[in-house]
Amino acid sequence: MSEAYLTITPLGGHGEIGMNCQKWQTDKGVVLVDCGLMFPDDSLLGVDVVIPRLESVFAEGENVLGIVLTHGHEDHIGALPWLLLQYKSLKGIRIYGSTFTLALVKHKLEEHGLLDRVTLIPKAAYDSVLLGNLRFHFIPVYHSIPQGFALAVETPIGKVLHTGDFKLDSVPLDGVSFDPCKDFAHFARKDGKGVRLLLSDSTNVESPGRSLPERKVRDDLDAIFSEVKGRIVIALFSSHIRRIRTVIDLAKKYGRSVLVSGRSLSTNIEKAVELGFLEKPSNVYSEAAGFPELDPGQTVVLATGTQGEALSALARIARGEHRQLSLQKGDTVIMSSRVIPGNARAVSTMLNQIYRLGATVYQERNRTVHATGHACREELIDVIQAVQPEYFIPVHGEYRHLALHAQLAEDCGVAPEKVRIIEDGQPITFLEDSIRMEESVPVESVMVDGKGVGDVGRMILKERRILGGEGLVAVVLVIASETGEVLHGPEMISRGFTYEQQYDHVLEDAKCLVIDQLENTNPNDTIKLSERIRSVLRRFFRDVLGRDPVVVPIVREV
Repeated sequence: MSEAYLTITPLGGHGEIGMNCQKWQTDKGVVLVDCGLMFPDDSLLGVDVVIPRLESVFAEGENVLGIVLTHGHEDHIGALPWLLLQYKSLKGIRIYGSTFTLALVKHKLEEHGLLDRVTLIPKAAYDSVLLGNLRFHFIPVYHSIPQGFALAVETPIGKVLHTGDFKLDSVPLDGVSFDPCKDFAHFARKDGKGVRLLLSDSTNVESPGRSLPERKVRDDLDAIFSEVKGRIVIALFSSHIRRIRTVIDLAKKYGRSVLVSGRSLSTNIEKAVELGFLEKPSNVYSEAAGFPELDPGQTVVLATGTQGEALSALARIARGEHRQLSLQKGDTVIMSSRVIPGNARAVSTMLNQIYRLGATVYQERNRTVHATGHACREELIDVIQAVQPEYFIPVHGEYRHLALHAQLAEDCGVAPEKVRIIEDGQPITFLEDSIRMEESVPVESVMVDGKGVGDVGRMILKERRILGGEGLVAVVLVIASETGEVLHGPEMISRGFTYEQQYDHVLEDAKCLVIDQLENTNPNDTIKLSERIRSVLRRFFRDVLGRDPVVVPIVREV
């Protein structure tokens, strides 16, 4: 293109909560805005995390100008290691973000042995950086993690404002006073040209009114601390440093020691102390170092497990499997978080176990123990009215969030034809006087399972669901290669299918069917024999038991 342009390609975060990632391209090169992952729901059996399809990011020979990060949550930085593994030729790539964000990135890349592949460049509030012909200004915003940024960007086609994840908090706990709406309006009005495009966080567009201030959470936690006598267990997001500081301060006020259970919590507290977001606490003990012998009523436990993750600290406590901590009648559990869509069942199971132990549970619905880090509807209106953009694109949300936010922008005066909903993989190009929708790029998400990246797909997940629901029957046969004589078997091995002693007669009948196939099939054609055994046994089990297990014939010639 000879004409000035900016093409924005969403690779994640436009149609789901999480996996936020955008590619910005001009004639000078490419900038990646965030590179996040998404945690799996119950349907993704065995999958650890979900990441964008990163081969859509950089084309061969493309000039990579850098990666700009809005903040340090996993859904904005978590896929960086896989990006670097995907593009092994990328060396010295510059990553820009706040000090706290880059501290988390550094720790993550060190774990993967990839830190030598990047250059981390910290940016303070209101700093700027020129990448090609894109000048990024870092505007501080409130969120549930320190040092979050919105991005005010001067581009060849006009000014673009990306809110990142944000909320408007008029009475911040940390006393740091800034007004994002005022900053947004100043950016919009300077030079008199206005903002060409606003990209705004849609997560809480369904929530009316305004988000609660973090100060209200502190006040309600203070009230709970003053009321309870037993052990207090607080589950929260490990990156919520402000709330962690509140808990540590309240524990000190009420003469309690803080026991930290969960690796990510311990790591983030260490980073926060190093960077000055937390004073070095004297009443805090980590699980790795061992907890002292203390009366439960003199302790408060900071635990991971807000989403019911099976191996998290709170889930292990609830199951009675934690080596150092337990719950009993009179203890209190505080769920200081929201439930991410898709995790409700796991959280419900964990809470049922906690109630069985006799503990009292506080959640968002019965006490103000959590305040969202995302702007609610009235705050989103404030931003649109402060910026008054020519074009509007909602980001960070499932499709209904994007649709509702788009309608909100229209209600606030943005022309309907200039409000665009774009989903993952749909590039949009802004020219000086027009826009153009480009051909879609492949963006089907990639599942990470252990060390395997992308090797788990729909068929593997289907097989896992069948195994989980129907079980497995293995048929073992050893055949003499020269005579076709059966040397061993048929042996039936059942797992997760039937209780073998109760249904022994069914498995004996199944053996007879295998023998029938041996008599009617060339025993040396092991492939054909295996297929016939699989087919006849699946039909038999469906007819007799109404079940459809995975049938695995193991036929060997010796």
